[in-house]
Amino acid sequence: MTHKRGFTLIELLVVISIIGLLATIVLVSLGSARGKARDVRRLSDMRQIQMALEMYYGANNNQYPVSDYQGCGGWDTPGDGDFVSALTAGDFLNIDLKDPQLDGTCGNYRYYLYTAGSYDCDTNRGNYYVLGVVDMETSSNPYPGSPGWSCSGRNWQGEMEWVAGSFER
Repeated sequence: MTHKRGFTLIELLVVISIIGLLATIVLVSLGSARGKARDVRRLSDMRQIQMALEMYYGANNNQYPVSDYQGCGGWDTPGDGDFVSALTAGDFLNIDLKDPQLDGTCGNYRYYLYTAGSYDCDTNRGNYYVLGVVDMETSSNPYPGSPGWSCSGRNWQGEMEWVAGSFER
């Protein structure tokens, strides 16, 4: 009589379940890494848009691009906002930067040019813009690196996870 050596059914099931568990852990980690990568891209896009806004400001008599006020909740967004068209037309921004994971038709980027004195901001400082991201994937509100923007009548940091702004004067 010869004895065949091999794995029992129980041993095979244990090995398969361990492999399945490890695969699940790896997939969850990859999802988290992808979210972090999209957030890094969002912050990079914001820096590029801010630099483009400052270049536009210098080339256009110390004025920022206007908002079309027809976007998502009145906010201009890349893809449908006049501000990005002005930045790309003037070669201040190479392409229309859009959020890497769109939130419906609006995307997650917001821009608005407010008139002097809106929300009790200092009228002497002129018009001002607010630029922000509403849905970062790996942080809660506010994002730790957000510069923040507020006036005595409104704090945009409470509405967006990353926000910045600048006056025209």
